[in-house]
Amino acid sequence: MQDDEASDAALFRAAVKDARPLKPGRRVAPAPARRAARAHFTRAERQAVLAESLSQPGPYVETQPGDELVYRREGVNALVLRRLRRGDFRVEAALDLHGMTEAAAAAALAQFLAGSLSRGLRCVRVIHGKGMRSGPRGPVLKQAVNTLLRRSQHVLAFSSARARDGGTGATLVLLGRLR
Repeated sequence: MQDDEASDAALFRAAVKDARPLKPGRRVAPAPARRAARAHFTRAERQAVLAESLSQPGPYVETQPGDELVYRREGVNALVLRRLRRGDFRVEAALDLHGMTEAAAAAALAQFLAGSLSRGLRCVRVIHGKGMRSGPRGPVLKQAVNTLLRRSQHVLAFSSARARDGGTGATLVLLGRLR
């Protein structure tokens, strides 16, 4: 083993025998260390990201006019959903989608959710109607709301409203706080 080290040292010395140290004035200073890049988002960019997340394909759960909408994100306590269904949370804002096309309703919902999040609202109501006059396609707006809310990462849970608050024609949405 020592013979190998001695021969390696001899080889190295032979390889660098003609090398000369650099003159002091000719040395190049090392490049300064770069800081890791960080993303900076404006409010408009955050809203664009939210709108994009709502527009991508995602979970599709078919609904009928009388069906109740119920959803709880994984990790959210079942008691939270039960309290939402009972009406324990105060509704802080509402959006009425009646008369809108599916595309217009999706855009309005994305804008409403972004605005609600930026204002720090916790519980909102989305009125979409029951879809009784939607024909063979079924409840178009109700289906769109169901799908879009499931895609949004800021929605913790949602449930059809109590009968006196709109029943299956309105949905109560519980929003998570932005961190």
